[in-house]
Amino acid sequence: MSFAGFLDIARKDVDIPSKSPTDLLPLLHADFITNYEKNKDSYEYVMAEPLRLSGIYWCVSAVMILNKPDALSRDAIIEYIRECQRPDGGFAPATHHDSHLLHTLSAVQILIMYEALDSFDLDAVADYVRRLQNDDGSFGGDVSNEVDTRFSFCAVATLYLIDRLHVIDVEKTIKYVLRCYNFDGGFGTRPGSESHSGQVYCCLGTLCITKRLDSIDRDRTAEWLAQRQCASGGLNGRPEKLPDVCYSWWVLASLAMLGHLNWVDKDALMKFIYACQDDETGGFADRPGDCPDPFHTVFGVAGLSLLGREDLSAVDAVFCMPKYTLKEKSLC
Repeated sequence: MSFAGFLDIARKDVDIPSKSPTDLLPLLHADFITNYEKNKDSYEYVMAEPLRLSGIYWCVSAVMILNKPDALSRDAIIEYIRECQRPDGGFAPATHHDSHLLHTLSAVQILIMYEALDSFDLDAVADYVRRLQNDDGSFGGDVSNEVDTRFSFCAVATLYLIDRLHVIDVEKTIKYVLRCYNFDGGFGTRPGSESHSGQVYCCLGTLCITKRLDSIDRDRTAEWLAQRQCASGGLNGRPEKLPDVCYSWWVLASLAMLGHLNWVDKDALMKFIYACQDDETGGFADRPGDCPDPFHTVFGVAGLSLLGREDLSAVDAVFCMPKYTLKEKSLC
């Protein structure tokens, strides 16, 4: 790490280089995603196997938001998803891996964007999700039963999208999520855990889907989220941490669900997001000058969509998918 990098960590913010991009580079980003999916022998692609199905969701959603829906091979992706469905009904991140809620949601989201959901056994998917609910209303991510509010969101979102929310105990789910609500307005991974922007997004998404957002103090939560903005314009995940372009999604989408998207400096945030682009290869990095990847690319373009870029497809704040692909299921 450079000396400048150490200084960034010490002061919990970054400088935006004077030569950073100042506008969106959409064609470069579409090419970046296409090349990433084509170059299957690259170190980055091979090492991402444990996240493959979610990685495909990031790529598909990114090109859809960029209005380049044909940038990836629809048929090849659907066939790969079919190979990832396990006998228990869930989806694995890659072939020969075990199923997990994170990747089950990713599979459903991709299939909706590609209008291929009906070609899969959705009752089996619902039964897989149902079996992961615990007596206290929480969800394990897989059979190991690691509990996290991320998995509560994945379960509720998956079942809502396949019209089978009734198979779980929704009231217990809500009660458990509300037990994770903290005095500062944020949510943690479990009751008593530190507030984090990613968990706030997941818990608000769960409450939004189940129509229970009025169970919390919206203004208090929105204030905690607005405080995540740094002097650079970027957003961080929790106090005393560096800004990261992915929080341009987690924080902004949460504020959108709460109806307080205007509680951050939008111009400053857009400047930060633009600066995280790689103007040679395309793609977004976590911070200016770092290496780009599909994860930060989808959340960079999704954040810009929420900020009102009219050349991007309007994105749903709950599902991080273009609204037109969700049709009547779009919530926010």
